[in-house]
Amino acid sequence: MEGLVDLVNGIIWSPALVYLCLGAGLFYSIMTRFVQVRLFGEMITLLFTGKSSAQGISSFQALAVSLAGRVGMGNIAGVAAAIGFGGPGAVFWMWVVAFLGASTAYVEATLAQIYKEKDVITGEYRGGPAYYFERALGQRWYGILFAVASILACGMFLPGVQANGVISAFAQVMGEGTPMNIMGLEVGSMRLVGLAIILVILGTIIFGGIKRIATFTEYAVPFMALGYIGLALVIMFTNYQMIPEVFGLIISDAFTAQAGFGAAIGWGVKRGIYSNEAGQGTGPHAAAAAEVEHPSQQGLVQAFSVYVDTLLVCSATAFMIITMGTYNIQGTLPDGQFIVQNVAAGVEINSPAFTQMAMETMYGQFGNIFIAVAVFFFAFTTILAYYYIAEVNVAYLTRFISRGANRTGLFLVKILIMVMVAYGGLNSAGYIWDIGDIGVGLMAWLNIVGILVIFIVARPTLTMLRDYEAQRKAGVKHYTFDPAKFGIKNAPYWEERHLKQQQRMAAQDPLHKERL
Repeated sequence: MEGLVDLVNGIIWSPALVYLCLGAGLFYSIMTRFVQVRLFGEMITLLFTGKSSAQGISSFQALAVSLAGRVGMGNIAGVAAAIGFGGPGAVFWMWVVAFLGASTAYVEATLAQIYKEKDVITGEYRGGPAYYFERALGQRWYGILFAVASILACGMFLPGVQANGVISAFAQVMGEGTPMNIMGLEVGSMRLVGLAIILVILGTIIFGGIKRIATFTEYAVPFMALGYIGLALVIMFTNYQMIPEVFGLIISDAFTAQAGFGAAIGWGVKRGIYSNEAGQGTGPHAAAAAEVEHPSQQGLVQAFSVYVDTLLVCSATAFMIITMGTYNIQGTLPDGQFIVQNVAAGVEINSPAFTQMAMETMYGQFGNIFIAVAVFFFAFTTILAYYYIAEVNVAYLTRFISRGANRTGLFLVKILIMVMVAYGGLNSAGYIWDIGDIGVGLMAWLNIVGILVIFIVARPTLTMLRDYEAQRKAGVKHYTFDPAKFGIKNAPYWEERHLKQQQRMAAQDPLHKERL
């Protein structure tokens, strides 16, 4: 099984995907005139302006749900793996992916808003790559392909990574416990305790839908992210004299990598995309659920989430690990051989151990426990986000079938996620991360190729950006969007919204009615 996973991973994560991700980010950065820099202040403002409704969630809630998917094991164990296999220089390439990927996140989130629709069963807003591939390209088969791929990725391939990290961190604090044989696997009793806690809480929440998920993440994500960054900053400022040295090491190693240039850029991009998800096609699902006045608004909010994920949380992890020296560099060497060895050879690179050891060096046992708690919240909210993505794509596939098909599909996805959480929690970290990478790569290939084709065919996101900036410059109090004005078809939500706005204006102003 592991041989098959390695084979598939090698095909999906070929250099072609690495350069496709970087190239797409650079392309959209240039085409949007680096929107991620020009409108940074607007991103901050928009976080707190939108309100939720019966059909949708607020911009901040959508950001929280999206960050729940982005801020997870990739920020703790993923950064450790990038350093362990690619060297400190891999962190630089994670920054590059984040900076360029912010423009990609803007594009995919704006597309999700343009082509979203109301769920025929729940009335909630639904959208994402499957929807915009069908409506913008007119290729339903490609939408179906992405929907199936995302259900497999978020329901089968990815949840195990998060569960594995939680249980590894739990065992790091509590110990392994009594060895037990579970279906041929030797597992410590404390790992089973950690797994049981995850499954009970997960089952309780995922049966509550997007509203319950959004409410939970709205409070959990900011709290855990700010607490984590705060402790990391204390380490940085306590060792402030090392900040220039750490920066220098990251930047110099990016191009003259100890682990080899290919390993540095490959692991930096791979773990960067896994962490911030820009271009992967996961973020647009939450973006589509937001209640906003203009599609570009949520695009800008989602671009900001990439910064939060990588430039803040991932950087905090990297600085802790490098400052405290709690890492090994294996590069492309065989297992057990290291280019740099600072900690015991038995420490698993794909686990949160490097980060826990860095925290423990500074804060003692409290640091170890804090990371375990942070990992739990990071990983747990990410699993919730995975479920929501799978839910949206089940809704896409069953929206014209029946309510019964939708309920059956959602029930099966919930069972699948809980099974894969159990499977991932009990297997080795390296193997589970390889499975997760298949899911990330599969979605990234389909989504990035798809949004590039949409750009060639129609360029709706650039049109939206120009329209939004024009209204912003004009100082409007309420933004409007008329798809027909820009020749955009198959945008049912916005077509209906604009018609209702026109009818209200006509009712209030008889002269306006005559003009219509």
